[in-house]
Amino acid sequence: MFTKNQAKLIKSLDEKKNRVELGLFLVEGEKSVSELLDSDFEIELLLTTTEFFEKFGEKIREKSKSYEIVNQFELEKVGTFATNDAALAVVKQKINKSPEIKKNEVVIVLDEIKDPGNLGTIIRIADWYGIDNIVASKNTVDFYNPKVITATKGSFTRVNMFYTDLNDFLSKTKLPILGAFLNGENIHETKFPVSGILVMGNESNGVSKEIEILITKKITIPAYGKAESLNVAIATAIILDNWKRNT
Repeated sequence: MFTKNQAKLIKSLDEKKNRVELGLFLVEGEKSVSELLDSDFEIELLLTTTEFFEKFGEKIREKSKSYEIVNQFELEKVGTFATNDAALAVVKQKINKSPEIKKNEVVIVLDEIKDPGNLGTIIRIADWYGIDNIVASKNTVDFYNPKVITATKGSFTRVNMFYTDLNDFLSKTKLPILGAFLNGENIHETKFPVSGILVMGNESNGVSKEIEILITKKITIPAYGKAESLNVAIATAIILDNWKRNT
């Protein structure tokens, strides 16, 4: 039986302070929850409609510590989605730990990305290009923000996110560090390394000054029109496409 305490818990996870305190986060919608069921995340509670349970009942029983069959109205009342006719899950956060960077790996580093939609899209792009690890500054938007999770379209289950002091992380790496700037080397002429780090900066201010001094090569996407700049997620995709195509 779905209880008021469970509803209160779910609603509380919309706020970062509660997610941090409880070590939990929300996953909503058919696409994201179905991907979650195939991942190594621990599901504490899953609310499912009858229709979703008919599709994924076996996995739900296997993967969820607890589940309740509810109706669409109940899902929409407690979740963040205006429309949700499938499922909602309360999930345990993973420990924030430094990634083991493998040979021939490209790592994305994010310097103060603030918009949840941008972060979620970058995670989805990373998944598309086979990027396993993203390293982010401590003041980058929370990976477990519901808007971030939704924007990843399930890719949050396959891309690892590590929050740390970027100065410390980049100072210790032996990999080449490429950074996206407006005045860098044309990416169409860049010789990309097989292994390396791609630094993407804040939506408004770009890469911070303290991180800029650690960049070993500045790169830029050439402009053919008059737009002042590109969205950071789109820029990440364009650079990764050139990187993967030329290594």
